[in-house]
Amino acid sequence: MASRGRRGGASAREDKPRREERAEQQAPAPQGPVLPPPPPVDYGVFMQGLVQAMQTQAHTQAALQAQLEAQEGEMEQYLEEKKASQKRPAATFQQQDKKKAVYQTQQQSAMLRYPLYVPLV
Repeated sequence: MASRGRRGGASAREDKPRREERAEQQAPAPQGPVLPPPPPVDYGVFMQGLVQAMQTQAHTQAALQAQLEAQEGEMEQYLEEKKASQKRPAATFQQQDKKKAVYQTQQQSAMLRYPLYVPLV
């Protein structure tokens, strides 16, 4: 006698849909505590809060936009000044060095002309 491996002669193809039907019918039991339904929502209050939040967001966005534009203006001014200063000749530093040397020479000559009076005890 030849054995088919299954009782009743049911094929594997017919068995698969039956398993899926059983899985759909037997939903798993909820785990943990069962929560009560949420309280009813007052949509008028909800909409007021939503409108207020949107107004606050618009106000904040406008303030940030104004601040950004001000900073961009300052940055443009800074870059223009920097570019203008780079176009100036480097002789200004040489002139400053000359002024410093003249000032130091004047200090030294003044010290020689007017020595400090220190009384001897």
